[in-house]
Amino acid sequence: MSETVVSALAPANDPTFENVWDELVWRGLVHVSTDQEALRALLGGDPITYYCGFDPTAPSLHLGNLVQLLTMRRLQLAGHRPLGLVGGSTGLIGDPRPSAERTLNTKETVGEWVGYLRSQVERFLVFEGESAARIVNNLDWTAPMSAIDFLREIGKHFRVGTMLKKEAVAARLNSDAGISYTEFSYQILQGLDYLELYRQYGCVLQTGGSDQWGNLTSGTDLIHRVEGVSVHAIGTPLITNSDGTKFGKSEGNAIWLDAAMCSPYRMYQFWLNTDDADVIARLKIFTFLTREEIVAYERAVADEPFRREAQKRLALEVTTFVHGEAAARAVIAASEALFGRGDLTTLDADVLRSALEELPNATVPAGTPVVQALVQTGLVASLGEARRAIAQGGVSVDGEKVASEDAVITASLPGDAVVLRRGKKTLAGVFVAADEG
Repeated sequence: MSETVVSALAPANDPTFENVWDELVWRGLVHVSTDQEALRALLGGDPITYYCGFDPTAPSLHLGNLVQLLTMRRLQLAGHRPLGLVGGSTGLIGDPRPSAERTLNTKETVGEWVGYLRSQVERFLVFEGESAARIVNNLDWTAPMSAIDFLREIGKHFRVGTMLKKEAVAARLNSDAGISYTEFSYQILQGLDYLELYRQYGCVLQTGGSDQWGNLTSGTDLIHRVEGVSVHAIGTPLITNSDGTKFGKSEGNAIWLDAAMCSPYRMYQFWLNTDDADVIARLKIFTFLTREEIVAYERAVADEPFRREAQKRLALEVTTFVHGEAAARAVIAASEALFGRGDLTTLDADVLRSALEELPNATVPAGTPVVQALVQTGLVASLGEARRAIAQGGVSVDGEKVASEDAVITASLPGDAVVLRRGKKTLAGVFVAADEG
């Protein structure tokens, strides 16, 4: 396996591209930008300093943020110097959402989340060498500024008419919710960030999602007005599935980068379930596989889609990049063991539990009849159906066929877990409750 994860463990840009800009374009990472010819020359020349911002509006980053982190890493591999900005001040406000005003989090909560996000960003960048990364917090230059100073020194450079045309602002103005001055001012704060980073570090490029384009250009416009120089921005595409649905998010079910909020097993399964129509685009954006490798997977999807080789490689690469090789090994072992291609008893208890939690599951006392566990996990609708399934030889516990309808549940796997199976592919998890007596 060590050979198959080399690109995730030691990421590198594709050497067949003369300029990292060309690779970004080929991978589909440039949806909108400032002058493309100037950007190509800039990225193909001497090292520059660039930044991307991450607001602590949750205790973890998610897959949308991973697009930015990977883009930052690609630019760093090309010799450029990244600034990872964690928004201690902008996180107190939040950029305008299209539909409604954000709920403001407390300063204490935002401060705590700043720490979480900082540690996550640090995992994806390199902090030594000539292109060493640096983490910055915009609260450092925003907090000391008075409201009068902010209005006099920064606010005077923004025209309300231009601000009203920004897509997020226009959407809110046309909604029943309207928009508060607090969220309306967000683009000014983000513009201030770019100006400050230009002054402190010579930063001349900002990356972000294309839905942030209005905020990105607020910074380029401000620097042009105040400093008389042209700086740049790149807006990456918003990732959607081929059927137009949201990518990586569902109600209460986002794919977070924090293992405590989204287990490595769940992340692996998410990528493994990628549709054939989406998998090649995902390989381009979310892995460091070369153009030659991705073209080979494209042929495999066309010729032998049933093997799902592209999905397996995608899941392996991203899980390794986000959670490390050991976690990737563990979740693959769990996935194989659950479907009869490995030894369940050798699995890590936490990995097994996280895998079973993704299945229908129930917690029962030791000694619970298997027929009852089948009903409680939803594998059957009734005790009668459970008895018939056992009589037909279609039920197994931890890989062993259940021969009697009087069989009971006992914990034999790590973490007091049990794998319950009906038929060949229908699985459920059973957790045996500790004996309180």
